[in-house]
Amino acid sequence: MESLSDFDFLPSIQTSLTEQRLTTPTEIQAAVIPRLRAGKDVVGVAETGSGKTLAYVLPMLDRLKRVEDDAGAVKAAGRPRGVVLVPTRELGEQVTRVFKTFTHHTRLRVRSVLGGTTLEVAKRNVAGPCDVLVATPGRLVQFLQRRRVDLGDVRMLVFDETDQMLDKGFLPDATTIVESCPAERQMAMFSATVSTGVQRLCARLFAGVDIVRTRGSHRLVPTLQTQNLDVEDGVRFPVLERLLRKRVSGGTLIFANTRQQVDRLAQEMAKAGLPCAVYRGEMDKAERRQNLLAFRKGDVRVLIATDLGARGLDVEHVGRVVNYHLPQTLENYLHRAGRTARAGRKGLVVNLVTPRDRPLLRQLETAK
Repeated sequence: MESLSDFDFLPSIQTSLTEQRLTTPTEIQAAVIPRLRAGKDVVGVAETGSGKTLAYVLPMLDRLKRVEDDAGAVKAAGRPRGVVLVPTRELGEQVTRVFKTFTHHTRLRVRSVLGGTTLEVAKRNVAGPCDVLVATPGRLVQFLQRRRVDLGDVRMLVFDETDQMLDKGFLPDATTIVESCPAERQMAMFSATVSTGVQRLCARLFAGVDIVRTRGSHRLVPTLQTQNLDVEDGVRFPVLERLLRKRVSGGTLIFANTRQQVDRLAQEMAKAGLPCAVYRGEMDKAERRQNLLAFRKGDVRVLIATDLGARGLDVEHVGRVVNYHLPQTLENYLHRAGRTARAGRKGLVVNLVTPRDRPLLRQLETAK
């Protein structure tokens, strides 16, 4: 398909696409959307920034609107017809925003129940009827057990950023959620990588389904430039300080491997008079959200993060990713690098390299 209009979406969705000036499908969208429109189960593997979210948002809204036209609107509270599972609150809020971009004309209702929000907020979100529910697995299972959510009318169930969910012991919750849906529900799963855990979930819930892979999956995108800077005797900060004096278009996202490393680097940045914000686990969630918002808005041009910020977050203006400490695995590197050079834009990744990082660099040569 050369144009999104070729997928024969309902006029209400096509109008939203026109308003958003979206015309050409990405590779993953071109591969997945026809399968989902045909009612098939799909597993999609594609690099970060490749447009995976719209690959399921558009078919889900199209299908649910057609169901509404035939069977009437959803009337019962907490009984959605579409469900999207996400690993984190931040990604859930992001996915919800994408859905709402395309519901102005369909008039479908999108709600969320996300871990990291208060129970009262989550309860209010499902107090009325909704068509699409975006949820973190643990919170959704909690609401199923308390009978605040009923998945008996689900027509389509999507697992997004599955590799990250599996890091958190997701399999039992996934099984509970799937078994709470009708047997004839359609399912889709999206992931940037196919880890052992993802393979296990595929074997259990998606047996016999073809895995759709983009050419760039598990590879670095061609619009990404990489720069390796040698670190002598483990002294990193002077190298970083010189680097940050060189401004780039957009923000700079710096990765360290541990919370302690993030905090230590933030302290050094403050001493050097370099403004920054922090994004990591084990910090006040409201503060973390404020820091991310400030980075998104451009009020802060440098965000220092653990791998919590490496998966799923879509910040349009990240022009540079710096690996202050390189990760131990190629998979984590690809997730970090995927925060820039998204959707065909250019980006830069700068690696601060020590001798022990050489094995990873050799792996990266095969990922180009």
